[in-house]
Amino acid sequence: MGELDFLIKGISSVSWQQLIMYAVGAILIIIGIAKKLEPSLLIPMGLGAILVNIPASGALGQAGAIEWLFKVGIEASEIMPLLLFIGIGAMLDFGPLLSNPKLIFIGAAAQAGIFLTIILSVVLGFDIKEAASIGIIGAADGPTSILVATKLIPDSDIYGAIMVVAYCYMALVPLIQPIVIKGCTTKKERLIKMEYNPKNVTKGAKIAFPVIITIVAGLLAPESVSLVGFLMFGNLIRECGVLNSLSETAQKSLANIVTIFLGISIASQMQAEQFLKPETLLILGLGLFAFIFDTAGGVLFAKFINLFSKNKVNPMIGAAGVSAVPMAARVVHKEGVKEDPTNFLLMHSVGVNVFGQIASVIAGGMILNFFMK
Repeated sequence: MGELDFLIKGISSVSWQQLIMYAVGAILIIIGIAKKLEPSLLIPMGLGAILVNIPASGALGQAGAIEWLFKVGIEASEIMPLLLFIGIGAMLDFGPLLSNPKLIFIGAAAQAGIFLTIILSVVLGFDIKEAASIGIIGAADGPTSILVATKLIPDSDIYGAIMVVAYCYMALVPLIQPIVIKGCTTKKERLIKMEYNPKNVTKGAKIAFPVIITIVAGLLAPESVSLVGFLMFGNLIRECGVLNSLSETAQKSLANIVTIFLGISIASQMQAEQFLKPETLLILGLGLFAFIFDTAGGVLFAKFINLFSKNKVNPMIGAAGVSAVPMAARVVHKEGVKEDPTNFLLMHSVGVNVFGQIASVIAGGMILNFFMK
């Protein structure tokens, strides 16, 4: 029986809080596999949540691999989210946006939930830097949420919860957005058809666009330079025409590998004693509030444009203004086809979606620029 003492001791040292985190990890894994929602992120995050909650886990501490990944890749250098931005930038096609520039305003309006949530978080008792970090969750932009929280509140008790909640809502875009869209639109509005007549966007314009955006964003919010710069660098690789193999690598291999390591690194912040607090549930609720009002902001602004526009836009495309690329655009397209099988909104949604990505990064930079003073 003595040979089993170490096993009995290990099992008996597991707390009920750690058991809850095992269940949380299992749920994330199941969602990633069964629902196919961001599996490259949720599966490593779920397994990581289990690993870091094993008593005396070797994944933590000075020699622990997960803690090392977090400290080096996120806390010390922020290099992992920035590398992911290169991959995301390489995936973005700004052609639909450049051919219909008014989509810029719809994408920008879809950031409204960020600032509303900052105000609500302050009212609920969070300090202003914590509130700013919570608000950015609404953009459904995990890398930006990580960067903002790392710079503003690296020592806060809610630091880990913000990162986990941000990525969870990214994965839940297909489940939450259809409900918000239907709540903000009428059947008649959802049936509006939009013709897609792409103007000839020159190669020179596509190459110049990421450079111009980097300069403008940098001048408006210098703290956004690394965020916007890495995103636009990825897009420049895509559009320059002489780095095709590098562009494909950034879109696929780089983005997938970094996402896996990012997911398991974030799990280092899911230790039961840090994560299972009342504040986590509050952040979960505030994150949902931010995400709902970001989605609604884009939809309602599209409806506002229709009051003055001869050529009506389908308000549903406003929901694509959150930066979950290309998931949000696909959700809108799917909802359009569901209402009318002949109504194809994909390219219009993509235009809003790609600027939503830029707008969320600029919003994150503006928040850093303002609150780091």
